[in-house]
Amino acid sequence: MPDDRLHYTGDDEADRLLVTEPMALLIGFALDQQVPVQKAFSGPKVLLDRLGTLDPKRLATMDSADVDAASKGPPAIHRFPGAMARRVQELAAYVAQTYDGDASRLWTDASDARDLKKRIGALPGFGQMKVASLFAVLVKRLELRPDGFEDELPAHPTLGDVDSASALADYQATKRARKAALRADSPQG
Repeated sequence: MPDDRLHYTGDDEADRLLVTEPMALLIGFALDQQVPVQKAFSGPKVLLDRLGTLDPKRLATMDSADVDAASKGPPAIHRFPGAMARRVQELAAYVAQTYDGDASRLWTDASDARDLKKRIGALPGFGQMKVASLFAVLVKRLELRPDGFEDELPAHPTLGDVDSASALADYQATKRARKAALRADSPQG
């Protein structure tokens, strides 16, 4: 059975929103850079509370000053709230245009695992790491099973492996250690 929440924020309502509202999950991933996982994935609930919607069509056409103000708070949804407000609107516009405002079509319309990864990679601001991580979440946490999914799962730990608060702490510790090792191995390190 698919998870009824993702254990990313420490707030039960925000964690459930990530499962029940596909656009919330996409926004959380869009915000997941240069801030802790908890902060990034709390952002969709904060935006919903402040704007009253996560509907891609409404977000895409909303006055950018309103989205910017909602992002800045206080508290801000990200350490770069203005840039992330624009990113959220870009993402919403893409979903509105490409999937007629239904974020779940990103995965329900995918023909197989490779197509799904290609669709995720087409989202504004989604590079290889986000593609791998969102794909793993969809497969491991939400039990999506596109043809060929086994061959497309990343070999490294991702948010798809997080099934509890303690698993999130372990994931974050592993990620910090991996980044530290990469810095130590770099010529400037």
